[in-house]
Amino acid sequence: MVRDLVEFGMGRTARRTYELEDISIIPSRRTRSSKNVSTAWQIDAYRFESPILNHPTDALGSPESAIAMGKLGALGVLNGEGLWARHEHVEDKIAELVEIAEKNPDPSAAIRRLQELHRAPINLDLLSQAVARVREAGVTTAVRVSPQHAPELTPALIKAGAEILVVHGTIISAEHVVLVDRGHEDGLVAEPLNLKTFISDLDIPVIAGGVHDHRTALHLMRTGAAGVIVGYGSTEGSTTTGEVLGIGVPMATAIADAAAARRDYLDETGGRYVHVIADGDIHTSGDLAKAIACGADAAVLGTPLAAADTAPGRGWFWPSAAAHPDTPRGALLQVAIDEERPSLETVLNGPSDDPDGLLNLVGGLRRSMAKAGYSDLKEFQKVGLSVRA
Repeated sequence: MVRDLVEFGMGRTARRTYELEDISIIPSRRTRSSKNVSTAWQIDAYRFESPILNHPTDALGSPESAIAMGKLGALGVLNGEGLWARHEHVEDKIAELVEIAEKNPDPSAAIRRLQELHRAPINLDLLSQAVARVREAGVTTAVRVSPQHAPELTPALIKAGAEILVVHGTIISAEHVVLVDRGHEDGLVAEPLNLKTFISDLDIPVIAGGVHDHRTALHLMRTGAAGVIVGYGSTEGSTTTGEVLGIGVPMATAIADAAAARRDYLDETGGRYVHVIADGDIHTSGDLAKAIACGADAAVLGTPLAAADTAPGRGWFWPSAAAHPDTPRGALLQVAIDEERPSLETVLNGPSDDPDGLLNLVGGLRRSMAKAGYSDLKEFQKVGLSVRA
């Protein structure tokens, strides 16, 4: 594989990579009507009309908003370690959090309160109730857990009705090592979560991530995951990239790498297809179209969905990593005025009067596919692309 390497110091090289903003779609076939284009995708036995998931943060993922997402053909994801798993009357807690963010110019004030709210222990009864509410509404029920809490939470989630498990963190590997107290004389013992063993013991599909290149994507595919998340959720309001961890993911390159890993794994297994799900720097319908064109099957959205009237954050967005107890990565960001928020239907499917691609996201994707002459997502992954000089 030829790599475009640049030297930035004596004996130090780095790969040249590309962001979504560096990529453009090049129509090269006959055009078609956008009414004849399908944006549907399917993971395991679950089919969705829109290739959209929400970032698993309490700013987006209440039971009610997950239900609304599902009824519009997208996939709503609950945070199994979020506020709905820790508190009753979560709406009041979020209202308090938003009030702090509105009145205090210091972003640390709201983060401190968010951390306090997340210090409450996970209540399996509350978590099960939230999952059951989504399941009873008749939409596909997906729940996010971190690698360190996946073994203890998953049985309760499945019992409550979870149909898709999302094992999600800033960086996910096939073997996540944690320190646990097993009563040994030596104290804490390193004990790995082997995702391959973990996934093989489950009867529901697992989406796992994030990953950032071909190697990490292929390793995660070999665990048996039905979908692999590419990216670390970098978006406005997130400081995971650069400021806190010094980590960055060039999304166009990362998606293309993961798509190549998907092809390699398809050959390796004789036909097992793993979905690539882009998570990061997708704010407009154009960004969504370019993510699919680079090879993604679906995308995780953050700030665009935070503007919708169904989002529990009331026009504010914060990434799930913002609640980390000692290394918060992200701040509360206002993306819409509460009283002026559009409907989720408008955000996803229009109609839109916004000229910047912030509304009618799926409609914009559909029109991009039609302009390039492709009728479904898999075909659109073959569209021509150009890179800025």
